[in-house]
Amino acid sequence: MDLTVADTIREIIRGHIAENDGVVLGQCLSAVGWIQNTIPAQTEGLIELPMTDVAGAGMAVGMAVAGRRPIFVIRYQSFLWLNSSPIVNYAAKCKEIWGYSCPVFVRAIADEGNGLGPVHSNCYHSIFMHMPGLPVCAPMTPGEYRQIWDWYMTHDDPLFVSEHRRCFRSAEELPDIVSDQSVFTIYAASAARFTAREAVRMLAEQGIVCDLVNVLWLKPFELSERTLAPLRRTGKGLMLDSAYEVAGAARSIAYELMDATGARVRALGMADRSPGASRHLENGTPTPERIAAAVKEMLT
Repeated sequence: MDLTVADTIREIIRGHIAENDGVVLGQCLSAVGWIQNTIPAQTEGLIELPMTDVAGAGMAVGMAVAGRRPIFVIRYQSFLWLNSSPIVNYAAKCKEIWGYSCPVFVRAIADEGNGLGPVHSNCYHSIFMHMPGLPVCAPMTPGEYRQIWDWYMTHDDPLFVSEHRRCFRSAEELPDIVSDQSVFTIYAASAARFTAREAVRMLAEQGIVCDLVNVLWLKPFELSERTLAPLRRTGKGLMLDSAYEVAGAARSIAYELMDATGARVRALGMADRSPGASRHLENGTPTPERIAAAVKEMLT
């Protein structure tokens, strides 16, 4: 049986604790569910913390400076507001300003829907892209998670990993979809990669063939032949994300794509409003229907 993303994270953590003197810090690590089955069912190497102030993040950053390579788990990305200061003001600046490394691995977990309301159903990786010295990625597959872990273990930088609970049970890899017949190029990050694939299928059934380029690294964004060639060919694109659209990662990357190719690229993300607990008040990743409508609008 293929490993899911949750299985992969759990096994990486188990190995890190056993082989690298690794440590995991966070809230409710060993509570029911072990954070969606991403934490190994053990006590060794786990440190339970509250998420109410900067103390936990400060401990993780201090351990990283001391060489422990800690994993700091943010169960809901809304908790980042309380825990961000040591990450952005110390971990991200250590190498550039003081000349020493601070390789803390920040697992920031996004979620949406399910009646979670205005606090826990958000994705906030965009604000961390603003800080120099802090790479930001959003792995959605088992292979991608191993890829970013290997990057972390071979570099001495902090790493902000924007996870999304929607991917935890998936064992599927998500290759790019590129065709010479495409008339439009879609770029997608975070959980928008799943809704984008549905949108591409919907549009294909209507005779509109679209490329789909997966975005793993939000910062630095990969300006390569893989990412740019499809857009140069179609001349129109859409960048999707699970975070807020206003001042967000989607608009930042859309600008980079336009600047590199001269093509027209729009951004689509969460609407500029707080989500509610009722289903009709939810606000999350752009739906396949919303994506398809945006593509059609740009093609008219």
